[in-house]
Amino acid sequence: MSKDYYQILGVPREASSDDIKKAYYKLAHKHHPDKGGDEGKFKEINEAYKILSDKEKRSQYDRFGSVFEGGAAGGPGFEPGFDFSSFWGKQGGENFDFDFGFGGLGEMIEEMFGFGAPQKTKDIKKGKNIEVDLEISLEDTLRSKEKEIIIEKFINCSRCQGRGAEPGTKVKECFSCRGTGQVQEVRRMPFGSFTRVVVCPECNGEGLKPEKLCNVCKGEGRIKSEEKIKIFMPAGVDTNQVIKMEGRGEVGKRGGKPGDLYVKIFVRRHHIFERKGDDLYAKKEISFSQASLGDEIEAPTLEGNKILLQVPAGTESGKVLRISGKGIPHFSGYGRGNIYFTLIIKTPKKLTKKQKELLEQLKTEGI
Repeated sequence: MSKDYYQILGVPREASSDDIKKAYYKLAHKHHPDKGGDEGKFKEINEAYKILSDKEKRSQYDRFGSVFEGGAAGGPGFEPGFDFSSFWGKQGGENFDFDFGFGGLGEMIEEMFGFGAPQKTKDIKKGKNIEVDLEISLEDTLRSKEKEIIIEKFINCSRCQGRGAEPGTKVKECFSCRGTGQVQEVRRMPFGSFTRVVVCPECNGEGLKPEKLCNVCKGEGRIKSEEKIKIFMPAGVDTNQVIKMEGRGEVGKRGGKPGDLYVKIFVRRHHIFERKGDDLYAKKEISFSQASLGDEIEAPTLEGNKILLQVPAGTESGKVLRISGKGIPHFSGYGRGNIYFTLIIKTPKKLTKKQKELLEQLKTEGI
C-alpha cells in the first residue's frame, strides 16, 4: 500500500463508521488551511476519509490496497463549488441544525467556515428580560401587598410611538432584503464557493426601514427612562422565590414584543424570629424559680402583639413550647405555620444579699 489511510486518520482497522467520522472531523478542524494548518496534510486527511467512509471502497482498499479513484479535497459533501445555502434552509428563516449523532459538529462547522444561523427577526426586535432583587422584611410576608420599585429600562418613544420614524413619515420595506430581514452572502474558499444566510446589514434583520429616522430615538423606537412598577407579593413569599411579570421588561425595537420582569425576593433577617419554611423559631429566657414552680409568661409574635405561654413546673432548659397558627401564612393561602419557643433558664450573674441567703437555704434543702 502506498498510503495507510487508517494511520492517517489515527484509527484501528476495525474502527466503526462513527469512529472514522469523529476522527476525520477532529483532524479536519485541526489541519484546515484557514486555521493555519498544512494544506497538503488537509488533502491527505480528506483522501483517507473519502475511501474509508465508503463501504465498497473501504472493502476494496482492505483487500487490495487500492481503490478506483483518489480522494478529492473537501471531505464528505464539501466538493468544490458546493452550495451550502441548502444547509441553512429557505430564504426567510428556517435553518438547518447540524447534528450527525456526535455532539459538537455543528459548532465545529460554524467555526471552520464562519457559518451560523441568522437570528430571526422576531428575536432581534424582542426586548430584553429584566432581573431585579427586592428585599423585604419578615413582617411583609404576613399578608399580600404591593411594593413599588423604580427601574431604568427601554420604553416606547413618545414622539414616534415606537415606530422609529418621524411623525408623518412612513416605514418602508427594506430594499436590500425585500422585507425578509436576511440576505445571502457568498464566500470563496480555497476549495470552492459557499453561500450562507446572514442578517441583513441594511435593516439589522428587521425587514423594515423608516423613511426618516425619529429625531428623539434615532430610529430605535424606544428610549431609556425610569419607570415605577408595582409588584404584587402574595402572603407567605420566601427568600429566592421569583415573581414573573410578563411584558414588564424592556420594550423591543420599533414595536417589538417586550421582555419580562423577574423579581427575586430576599427576606431580611429578623432580630427575634428565625424562619424555617412557614414556621418561626425563637428563644425565651425564664428564671430558675419559674422553671421550678411553673408560670405564665408573655412572648412576642410577628404581628407585634403578645401571647401567653404556660410554663409547666419542673421545666428543664431547652424545652420547646409550640404556639399553633401564629407563624407564616402558607403560600397556598390556607392556614399558617407555627411558632416554636425554646425555653432557656437564665442564671443570674449578680445576687443581692437576701437572694444569696435564700439560695443558701434552698441549698441546705437539697435544691
